[in-house]
Amino acid sequence: MRFLGLCLTLIISVVHVFAQETTVVETTIISWTSLIPPLVAIALALILREVLLSLTIGIFSGLVLMAVQSGDSIAGAFLKIPMAFKQSLVNADHISIILFTLMIGAMVSIISKNGGMMALVKKISKRATTARSGQLATWMLGIAIFFDDYANTLVVGNTMRPLTDRLKISREKLAYIVDSTAAPVAAVAFITTWIGAELGYISDGISKIENGSELIGSAYSVFFHSLQYMFYPLLTLFFIFILIWKKRDFGPMLKAERLARSQTETSAELTKVGEVDEVPDNKESVWSAIVPILVMILGAAAGLISTGLNGYDDLVGYNWSGELGFFTNLSEIIGRANSYYALLWGAFGGLCVAILITVIRKILNVRKTMQVAEEGIKSMMPAIIILTLAWTLGAITESLGTAEYLAQLTEGSLMPQFIPTIVFVLSAGIAFSTGTSWGTMSILYPIVLVTTWSICQADGMAVADSLGIFANVVAAVLAGSVLGDHCSPISDTTILSSLSADCDHIQHVKTQMPYALTVGSVSIALGTIPAGFGVPFYITFPIAAFALYLIVSYFGKMVEAESVSQ
Repeated sequence: MRFLGLCLTLIISVVHVFAQETTVVETTIISWTSLIPPLVAIALALILREVLLSLTIGIFSGLVLMAVQSGDSIAGAFLKIPMAFKQSLVNADHISIILFTLMIGAMVSIISKNGGMMALVKKISKRATTARSGQLATWMLGIAIFFDDYANTLVVGNTMRPLTDRLKISREKLAYIVDSTAAPVAAVAFITTWIGAELGYISDGISKIENGSELIGSAYSVFFHSLQYMFYPLLTLFFIFILIWKKRDFGPMLKAERLARSQTETSAELTKVGEVDEVPDNKESVWSAIVPILVMILGAAAGLISTGLNGYDDLVGYNWSGELGFFTNLSEIIGRANSYYALLWGAFGGLCVAILITVIRKILNVRKTMQVAEEGIKSMMPAIIILTLAWTLGAITESLGTAEYLAQLTEGSLMPQFIPTIVFVLSAGIAFSTGTSWGTMSILYPIVLVTTWSICQADGMAVADSLGIFANVVAAVLAGSVLGDHCSPISDTTILSSLSADCDHIQHVKTQMPYALTVGSVSIALGTIPAGFGVPFYITFPIAAFALYLIVSYFGKMVEAESVSQ
C-alpha cells in the first residue's frame, strides 16, 4: 500500500505543477544541428545498448544546442533536464497514459497469481495429445494471453513446457512459438500494455502537425488504420500456424525438431522462471482471468462509443447517420472519441473486478492482493521512464525543427512511397542492436511521424494518400521493432523466452532468426512496398500469406513421425 500511496502522491504532484509550468523547450533556428539529438540517441543506443542513458544524453545534447543559440551556459542546460522532464509530464494525455499503464500492469499481475491464467492454460492444453496439437495449443495460448508480452512469455513457456516435453516437441520450437506470439499479439491487439505508449507517440506526432487533429483524426483511429499495414506481426502468427499445421520445418529448427522426436526419454522439467502462483484446484477458474479482461475490453469500447457520440471536454459529439454504412459511422465515432478516457475506464474497471474476484473467492486476502497489484505496478515503471524520456526528446526535436529540416533535406529526392520500407528496415536494425522494441519506438516515433507528413505534403500528395503513408509508417516502426527484437540475442523477450522454455539461448536465437528473417523479407517485398504505392490490404495480405505457404511447402521438410501421449 505504501508504494500505491507513493505513486498517487507523485501523480498528484505532477498535476499540481500545471499551474506552475515554465517553458524549457523554446523554438530555435532550424538547421542541420537539429539532427544532433536524435542521431546522438540512436548512435549511443547502438554502441552502448542502453536506451535510457542514450535518450538522456540525446535530450541533454538538444538542451545544449538551445543554450548555445540563446547564449546560456552548458551548466544551465544540464540544470534544465529535470524541468524538461516535468514539461513532458505536465500533459493530461501523458498522465492518462501513465495511469492506464500502471492499472493494466496491476491487473495482469493479479490474474497471473489468482489461478485464472493457470486454469486458462489447462483448459486449452487439455486436448493436446500429439506434437501438432501440442504446438497448436501453445500457439492458441500465445494469442489468448494478448494483453502483455512479458506475461505471455513467462506464463505460456513455463506452463506448456511439461506438456511439450511429454509430446517430444523441441525446446527450441517451444521457445520460438512463445517468443513469436508474445510481442506480435501485444503489438496489434486493441487493449494491451503496449497500446498506451503507441497512442502516446501517435498523438504527439499528430499534435505537432498543423491542423493535425482535423486532417488526420484521433490517435486511436490512426492505430486502427495502421492495422492493415502490420504485415510482420500478423504474418508471423500465420507463418507459425502453417509450420504447425503442415508439420514441416526448415533450417536449424528442422534439425532440433527431428532430434527431439528421436529422443527415447523426455527431458525433465527444471525450475520455472517468472512464477505463476499455484492455487488450490478448487480455486482455479478461467473466469478469474476472462471476466476482468472482458470488463476491460467492454469498458474501453463503451468509453469510445460514449465519448464519440456525446462528446467530451472539447470534443464534438457525432450524430449517427442513416445514410452512411455501419462501419463508416463507427469509424466516425471512434475518430471523435477520447481514447484516453476510454482506456482509463476499461483498465480501472478490469482492475477493480480482478481485485473483487480474487478477494471474494478467498483466493488471496486483501493485503496479499494489493501486494500483487503493487508488483504489477512496479513492473511497468521501466516502460513509464522510457515513455517520459521519449516525450522529452520529441519535444526537443520539435523545437529544433528536426522534422522540418529532414523534410527540406529530402524534398524531391525521396519518394514518399518508400518511406515506410526505409523506416521498417531502420527500426529493425535499431531494435536488433539495442534489444528493445520500446526503446526503438521511443527513438523513432518522435522523428518519423512529423517528417513523413511533411515530406508527403511537400511532394504534393493528396491528404487521403498522405494518411495512408502516415499509417503505414506508424505500422512500420512497430513491426520493424518486433522483427529486430525477435532476431536480437540481447532482447529481453528473447531471453525470457529461452528461460521460460528452458532452452539454450544461443540455440533459440539460431533457430528463430531464419524464420523471422523469412517473414520479414516477405513483409517488405509483398507488403510494405506495395502498400506504399496504394495496393490495398485485401490484396497484399493474401498474396504475402500465400507466398509464406509456398515457402513452407517447398523448403520445409516433414518432421519424423509424431509421438502420441501415453
